[in-house]
Amino acid sequence: MEERLKKIFSSYTGKQHELIPILQHTQNEYGYLPENIMLDIAGFIRVPESRVYSVATFYGQFRFTPKGKKHVMVCRGTACHVRGAPRILEETEKLIGIKEGETSPDLEYSLETVACIGACGLAPNMMVNDVTHGRLTNKKIHAIFVRKEKGESDEK
Repeated sequence: MEERLKKIFSSYTGKQHELIPILQHTQNEYGYLPENIMLDIAGFIRVPESRVYSVATFYGQFRFTPKGKKHVMVCRGTACHVRGAPRILEETEKLIGIKEGETSPDLEYSLETVACIGACGLAPNMMVNDVTHGRLTNKKIHAIFVRKEKGESDEK
């Protein structure tokens, strides 16, 4: 067993009620829940593997694939939806070449939608890693993804 996992397990006693905190801790450490690690978790808390998977798949907070270096979250809250979030998502999918819920094979991008980013006054908006991009249009999306790929800076 690798050292990172041993360190995670050292914070717990191996009781079944610790499953969710162990999954959260594991995801914080690895960035997602690797299949082999979920098997180790099942062994550690002495439950069937199916129990670990059922809990992990029930909660939307858990990921089963690694996040891309550029983790893109498109807001689908009410304000964003009304102001064009579906169009923003569609254009983003075209530009980065993946669909919602996917990670690119080169691990450069991952794309998801979220219920609300909390920047309703900037609707429609998205976050790329920790940077919020607001009042989005197709032109702004191209500036975020296409120009940055070519090493160019944002328009001011």
